[in-house]
Amino acid sequence: MRSAPRPPLAAVLAARTVVLDGGLSNQLEAAGYGLGDALWSARLLQEAPEAVVAAHGAYFAAGAEVAITASYQATFEGFARRGVGRARAGGLIASSVALAREAARRAGAARPLWVAGSVGPYGAMLADGSEYRGRYGLGVAELERFHRPRVEALAGAGPDVLALETVPDVDEAVALLRAVRGTGVPVWLSYTVDGGRTRAGQSLEEAFGVAAGVDQVIAVGVNCCAPREVAGAVEVAARVTGKPVVAYPNSGEAWGAGGWDGRAVFDAGRVREWRDAGARLIGGCCRVGPGVIGEVARALRER
Repeated sequence: MRSAPRPPLAAVLAARTVVLDGGLSNQLEAAGYGLGDALWSARLLQEAPEAVVAAHGAYFAAGAEVAITASYQATFEGFARRGVGRARAGGLIASSVALAREAARRAGAARPLWVAGSVGPYGAMLADGSEYRGRYGLGVAELERFHRPRVEALAGAGPDVLALETVPDVDEAVALLRAVRGTGVPVWLSYTVDGGRTRAGQSLEEAFGVAAGVDQVIAVGVNCCAPREVAGAVEVAARVTGKPVVAYPNSGEAWGAGGWDGRAVFDAGRVREWRDAGARLIGGCCRVGPGVIGEVARALRER
């Protein structure tokens, strides 16, 4: 089946809110795949690509319009530690886009479906929770050199947008924005935040300000944070940049000591508040599954 034609995502955001998917890892775990590995869901790009297609498909079936690829933790360095050569690693990173496209093709939806190539932070490669702290001891130039090769691999696979996501630090945001220059692919920039600041402690005004004048950036916002952080961050992002805002928090549980603690508090009813504050890309991150994304889609359809 063929999906509906896809207009540029930026043009659609000027007119309406678009529904993102939820956590890919929790959907894969629900299907029986263990992800206790430094490559996390990226391991399945090599070992079980059909499972990745099915996970994306579950979100499309629930009402998501954008699939975020399984490349968050996919890096040349990470694959090298598993004995995967550079050429093969580049192919696996690029395949994440093709797998999401295949899920969209199978969905055969009457609505357009988009693919966002996930570019996770440097801390994701370390697989030690560093993305929730930032401040890795690397400068902007070093971080740009790290990110550029996989950005190029993803961009070459033809995603609709690159998701520069779960960014904990303004320095890394600057490096990522430099790394995507010249790719010809639009991007969104999304920080992980806590207490109304980046995980590294910078103000949200400073954090969002680095993207304010960058035409390649079609949206700014937050992800993989507690739902309570979203409303305030959306307001700041919209005010500082004048751009559409992206918001996809986690379930509200907290990551620590190798597992999730606390309880899920994601309330799909609040997404209308986020939309009214300026959010135009809304979904969920870790521990937010297809059922909740279905609720988000229904809530956003209600006027």
